Amino acid sequence: MKTSLLSAAALSALTLAACTHVPDAATQSLDQLTGRAPTGDGMADTMVSDATAIAPPQLSEQTMKDVTRELSSDAFQGRAPGTIGEEKTKALMVQRFQQAGLKPGNEGSWFQEVPLVEITARDFSPLTIGGGKQALSFRNGDDFVAVTYRETPSIDLKDSELVFVGYGVNAPERGWNDYAGIDVKGKTVVILVNDPDFGTQSLDGPFGGRAMTYYGRWTYKYEEAARQGAAAALIVHDTAPAAYGWNVVESSWTGPQYLAQSNDKGADQTMINGWVQKPVAERIFAAAGKDMNALMQAARKKGFKAVPLGETASLSFQNDFSRKLSNNIVAVLPGARRPDEYVLYTAHWDHLGICKPAPDGDDICNGAVDNATGSAALVALAEAQVKAGAPDRSIVFLNVTAEESGLLGSQYYADHPIYPLARTAGGVNMDALSLAGPAKNLTVIGLGKSDLDDYLNAAARIEGRTPEREPTPEKGFYYRSDHFSLAKQGVPMAYFESGEDLVDGGRAAGAAAAEDYIENRYHGPKDEYDPGWDWTGVMSDLRLYYRIGRELAMTGDWPNWKPGDEFRAIRDETADQRAGQ
Repeated sequence: MKTSLLSAAALSALTLAACTHVPDAATQSLDQLTGRAPTGDGMADTMVSDATAIAPPQLSEQTMKDVTRELSSDAFQGRAPGTIGEEKTKALMVQRFQQAGLKPGNEGSWFQEVPLVEITARDFSPLTIGGGKQALSFRNGDDFVAVTYRETPSIDLKDSELVFVGYGVNAPERGWNDYAGIDVKGKTVVILVNDPDFGTQSLDGPFGGRAMTYYGRWTYKYEEAARQGAAAALIVHDTAPAAYGWNVVESSWTGPQYLAQSNDKGADQTMINGWVQKPVAERIFAAAGKDMNALMQAARKKGFKAVPLGETASLSFQNDFSRKLSNNIVAVLPGARRPDEYVLYTAHWDHLGICKPAPDGDDICNGAVDNATGSAALVALAEAQVKAGAPDRSIVFLNVTAEESGLLGSQYYADHPIYPLARTAGGVNMDALSLAGPAKNLTVIGLGKSDLDDYLNAAARIEGRTPEREPTPEKGFYYRSDHFSLAKQGVPMAYFESGEDLVDGGRAAGAAAAEDYIENRYHGPKDEYDPGWDWTGVMSDLRLYYRIGRELAMTGDWPNWKPGDEFRAIRDETADQRAGQ
């Protein structure tokens, strides 16, 4: 989720101002703008291309409007993987990539098959809690949501012992194990969302202080619960540490769920993964005679011991499931001088499909902002890059599937790369471009992690904008979009949002717009195309994407992660594959 930049008049004035401070900025190289010497992957004398005079890009606002509007129309039925929406999306994106002048990106094909499993749960029993001071019963949707990652026609959890495991973290390198001293095999674990440092105002602490680590993500918590042998895992939803309301959980976790195919058909997973509303958890703890607030505080401290609640959970439901192939859409602009070196643009095309109806009966989650805008950006950037002529390196346009199901499409590409990741210089990810209005700043997710900061800073300076650290690192945005899949494999990836310091209304207006989107449209049927949108800020973002990608494609530099970064080691392991380039 993002925010954006200027009115046309303001942009014109700001561009002139930028040129006053940065003479001939549009034709300056990265090294001229940053004042740095050429660098590259720790290898001496790596040359930055002398062909880095980047003309102002020819980016089409009409393309952005047309592609976003069509992808988010009801005819695409919310673009769920494996549906008619996917087929329509593939046809449209290929048509637009062809018209732009790109080539098929996978050995003559526009597609990379991604094997998925679709599981749709139905016929839920109540979630019943026994063994406490009183029997409790909760309703699916209103009180809890639940799915299974197992390919099985039915799930029947009976009298499974409840255990509170704090944040559900097992991190030996940090000396932290919420599962120490307890066997949860066959039991149901109750887990807090985010990680133990949530609420800390600084960035100091065993889990990065205020900034969320991967240990705070729901994906990790379910993975660890399965490794521990739990029968079920229930995360307690709390809006602040989750960074979204229950409406987002309900819309995302009801209806079809998509998983990566596995050889054991999910047998190594828990029977049930789910969420419960915080008031539901409070009732469960109270019936167990436990002080939930006191236990939550205890869970934040090193040495916390899991607490059996003396209660049992029961839940059953049926599943409809099928194995199917979805697709990443892959296009390429071949490089003219070093076609075997690559730059990536990524964006996900999928959304939630048919979802919980809005009060007016609308049940299509159209995903206009999230992420028809990002897919449209791939097309607009392709058009501009082709018009600029073939760069030195090849530019790959990767429109991935199943991001909403846990980054499955980008993870599949990262595990089965079409182009060698060791020879991928870096890339830019685009996810939900903001239409809140023009902004003066931009928010960089993961600022300070890699050498791509230099590229972004140079592009932002030309555009007259100020890069800033994300104001809400506790929300874990770094782990919530497709750049993360590539970063885990060592590829430096830039990911930024437009910023909330709006030209009209400042930070207060930006924060209000972001909150309104999260509460009223994000992952819901009202994320729809609006013909009245102001695209000025989006186009400023697009110019940044263009310049970063173009510079990466024209330079001989090999950006790396900063020393000590979590992804540096895996990048360094492949340095010999770039040596001498």
